[in-house]
Amino acid sequence: MTIRWGTPVARGVLATTIMASGMAMLDGTIVNVALPRIGTELDASVAGLQWILDGYLLSLASLILIAGSLGDRYGRRKVFVIGIVWFGLASLLCGIAPNTELLVVARILQGIGGALLTPGSLAILQSSFDRADRARAIGAWSGLGGIAAAVGPLVGGVLVQAWSWRLAFLVNLPIAVVCVWMARKYVPESRDEQMRGHPDIVSSALGAVGLAGVTTALVEAPVRGPDPLVLIAGILGFVGVVSFVVLQKRMRDPLVPPEMFRDSTFTLSNALTFVVYTALGGVMMLMVLQLQVSLGYGPTAAGIAGLPITIIMLLTSSLSGRIAQRIGPRLQLVAGPFIIAAGMLLMMRIGPDASYVTEVLPAVIVFGIGLATVVAPVTATVLAAAEDRHAGVASGVNNAIARTGGLLAVAVLPAVAGLNGAAYTDPAALTSAWQTSLMICAVLAAVGGLLALGVRNDVLGGPPEPKHEAPAPGECLHCGVEGPPTHVRPSGSPQASAG
Repeated sequence: MTIRWGTPVARGVLATTIMASGMAMLDGTIVNVALPRIGTELDASVAGLQWILDGYLLSLASLILIAGSLGDRYGRRKVFVIGIVWFGLASLLCGIAPNTELLVVARILQGIGGALLTPGSLAILQSSFDRADRARAIGAWSGLGGIAAAVGPLVGGVLVQAWSWRLAFLVNLPIAVVCVWMARKYVPESRDEQMRGHPDIVSSALGAVGLAGVTTALVEAPVRGPDPLVLIAGILGFVGVVSFVVLQKRMRDPLVPPEMFRDSTFTLSNALTFVVYTALGGVMMLMVLQLQVSLGYGPTAAGIAGLPITIIMLLTSSLSGRIAQRIGPRLQLVAGPFIIAAGMLLMMRIGPDASYVTEVLPAVIVFGIGLATVVAPVTATVLAAAEDRHAGVASGVNNAIARTGGLLAVAVLPAVAGLNGAAYTDPAALTSAWQTSLMICAVLAAVGGLLALGVRNDVLGGPPEPKHEAPAPGECLHCGVEGPPTHVRPSGSPQASAG
C-alpha cells in the first residue's frame, strides 16, 4: 500500500525523515562554524581540523552503501531507527571529548550513525509514497533538509557564543529522541522481498579501506611529505578501491549492482552529484573560516551571513521539485550548477575589507538560487533512474558519492590552495587560499552542468521503457531468476515460452 500526498501519514513520514536527515545535515554545517573555536580550545592544526570534518565524512561515505543495502534487506525503518540512536549517542561523545584525537574518534562513530539513517530516509520516501507523489515528497525532503544544512551556521554560531562549541553536538540528543518516537508512530516498514543471503561485508570493508587510505594520504601528505605512513596509506587506498570495483563486477549479489550504472541517466546524475558536492564541500568549509578570521565576524554573525541561502531554499526547493516533475529535470540540472559557479565567482570579492551588502549578500543569494535549482531535481532523478526495489542502494550510492566529494574537497583543497599548519589563523594567507579554492570549485560546478546535458528528461514521469535486448547468459530479463533464460520470446512468436 502506498501513501498519497497530503494525508496525515504522509505528513508524519515526511516530518520524521526530514527531521532525522536534517539532524545529520545540521550537524555538518554547525561543526563548520565551530571550527575556529574548536581549533583554539584544543590547539588543533589545519590537519586536525581536516580530520574533525573528514573523520565524519569518511565513515559516512564508506558505510553508506552497505547501510542502504541493510535497509533493503532487513527493513528500512529498523535500520533508520538504529541509525538515529547511534548518531545521538555518538553526538554525546563528541560533546564531551577532551582533545582533538578523541573528538576525531567520536566523529568517526557519528558518521556510522549518519550512514545508517541518511539513505534510509530517502529510501523510505521512495518506497512509501505513490509514484505520482515521489518527486514532490523528495523535493520537500531536499528543501527542508537542505534548510537544516543552510541554517546550521546560524544555529552553530548562536550555540558557540551562548556557551561552547560542545553544544553543537549536544543539541542532537533531544532531536534524536523525538525522531525515534515519530518513526515508530508514522513510518511503515518496507524491504526488498527479492533480496536473499547475507550482506556483503567484504565489499564494504574494501570500500572503507580504500576511502580511508586515500583520505589519509591526501590529508597527511602536505604535513608529513613522502613518509611511510603516507605511502602505505596511499597504496592501501588504491588497492582497496580497485578491489572493490573488481569484486562488484564478479559477485552474484553485489553490494552495488553494476547494472544500475548501465542507465546513463543514473550514471550522469551521480557524476553531477560528485563534482557539485565536491565544490560545495570546499566552499562551505572555508567560507566560515574566511568570515571569522579575515573579516572579523563572530560565530553568530558568520551564521547570519548565510541566512539568505536558508530563506531561498525554504521558499523554492519544493517548487523546484514540482517543476522538475512537470517539465523534466534536465533544464534545472544544467542551469543550477552554472548558477552555483557564478555565486562562487562572486564570493571571490569577500576579502578582509568586504562589505556585507555589496560583496557577501549578492554572492550568497546567487549561490542559494543555484542550490535550490539543482538539489531536489538531482536527488529525484537518481532515484527515479533506478528500479524501485533498489531504492536503498540507489540512495546509498548517491549519498556516498556526495559525501566522498565533500571528503576529497576537505582533504585536497587546503593543500592545493597553500593552506597548512596554522595558516588558517592568518587573514592574508587564508584569503589567498579562499580565492584559489573558489576558482577550482567554480570550474567543478560548471562541469556538473555540462554532464547534465545527457540526462534523460522523461525520467521522472515513470519507469524507463523496457529494453528488448537478449538476456545475458544465466539471467532472465523477465523474472530475474538465475539460470537458463527460459522466458525469452522466440523470434516471431507473440507468446513467451514456458519456463
